[in-house]
Amino acid sequence: MSQKKSLKDIIKLEYQKCAQDPIHFMKKYCMIQHPVRGKIQFHLYPFQEKTLTQFTEHRYNVILKSRQTGISTLTAGFALWKMLFNQDFNVLVIATKQEVAKNLVTKVRVMNQYLPSWLKQNTVEDNKLSLRYSNGSQIKATSAAGDAGRSEALSLLVFDEAAFIDKIEDIWVSAQSTLSTGGNAIILSTPNGVGNFFHKTWVGAEEEVNGFNPIRLHWSVHPERNQGWRDEQEILLGVKGAAQECDCDFVSSGDSVIDPQLLQFYKETYVQEPIEKTGFDGNLWKWEYPNYNKAYMVVADVARGDSTDYSACHVIDIESATQVAEYKGKLDTKDFGNFLVSLATDYNQALLVIENANIGWAVLQQVIDRGYLNTFYMSKDLKYVDVENQLHNKHNREERGMVAGFSTTSKTRPLIISKLDDYFRDKSITIRSERLIAELFTFIWKGNRAQAMQGYNDDLTMSLAIGLWVRDTALRLRQEGIDLTKQALGGIGAHSLDVGGMGFGGNSSMEDDPWKMRVGDSNEDLTWLIK
Repeated sequence: MSQKKSLKDIIKLEYQKCAQDPIHFMKKYCMIQHPVRGKIQFHLYPFQEKTLTQFTEHRYNVILKSRQTGISTLTAGFALWKMLFNQDFNVLVIATKQEVAKNLVTKVRVMNQYLPSWLKQNTVEDNKLSLRYSNGSQIKATSAAGDAGRSEALSLLVFDEAAFIDKIEDIWVSAQSTLSTGGNAIILSTPNGVGNFFHKTWVGAEEEVNGFNPIRLHWSVHPERNQGWRDEQEILLGVKGAAQECDCDFVSSGDSVIDPQLLQFYKETYVQEPIEKTGFDGNLWKWEYPNYNKAYMVVADVARGDSTDYSACHVIDIESATQVAEYKGKLDTKDFGNFLVSLATDYNQALLVIENANIGWAVLQQVIDRGYLNTFYMSKDLKYVDVENQLHNKHNREERGMVAGFSTTSKTRPLIISKLDDYFRDKSITIRSERLIAELFTFIWKGNRAQAMQGYNDDLTMSLAIGLWVRDTALRLRQEGIDLTKQALGGIGAHSLDVGGMGFGGNSSMEDDPWKMRVGDSNEDLTWLIK
């Protein structure tokens, strides 16, 4: 009897030790599936023990991790430990796909299966997507959806590979009410570019402004890895892939259209506070006031009309390709049209380029109704563009099938995106706006299409891309035509021709002003030739 009592006491003490110390519990009683060695005991590395301790000390943890550090397995073990030793502990695992979320639940199920009988709870549900105990504790897996976790009374929310989950902001917001009573959250991922939810959560954690505890697990924390392993990963994954999967490098990861290193350069070199934030909503930012010796263009992208979209525009110094002002806000079409006319007028009757898709037509109509003449027109086949402000061009526009504004189509979209990329690669544009750089960080390739990351905007980005294409095509061709006209007229003066008795010759005033010609007793202004 004394031996039985002694064994019972030992088990009781061991049970209490496991309940108090997750490291002891995991190292001694948890089995895991190793990809090469099969089922083995979970021998924690020092960095895993430290991570597990932080799980117990902080409600919210965000983990920026290298690949194959065993953190998903560690999280599974932590979830199992909480479920075993707590009543009604509810764990929800969310990932990009149900299959990914299911993998973490499978790790929990394997550990549970090989526990000694005196540690096990009675199981009332055990399948590929969930495990539930008679004590009310459970773990479930689900794919990402806007309402995931909304109706759950969660004790622990786990986002696995959070940087790759679409609409994760919506899920986090919907889950907040269920976590507010004391629930925990673990957000873990390799990086996937900057500006997304995972990146912003990580930055906020480092700056100690959002309540998250940051845990960074660089490849070098793993005791079985050395520089040789890292070099091999670069061969296997490429430079960018290795930076993402091994180095926890936000800037080098992701599928940003513009090289993130370039964006970082612009952010550190050119971005500055506006000299003035004006407009009724304070969203018109100015870095330069109008200089009446300069030519400008105002390029606008009009909101589609949904609550997440913005109307945006840039004022660009045409000659230097410098951003001198910017607007991003919510205005109805009439107000935005009036705003653009006023802004373009202020900046020396700037060329006004408006994207005409969707409700852009309503803005354009307001501009036309206001009688603003220096408005951009183009033909659908891109053969003709019109950047002149002459009323007599109306007939030519109609003949050539030209329409007001810029048309973003399957043909023009790749052209303007390519032009945007060219300008940044060549560092031939000056950008001052922090808002714009933030947008560009989340402007990514999704398949073959460049667009804003889910939950973000590209209004400033697209209007800039349109402006740069117009500057580099329509305006450049126009200037070349002006230069050719000047050369031709200069040649006429040099040869002292007399055409129809209108004195292009030594007695003309062209030596003083090449744009004047003698007609009878007076000089006629020829500048209409280039208008």
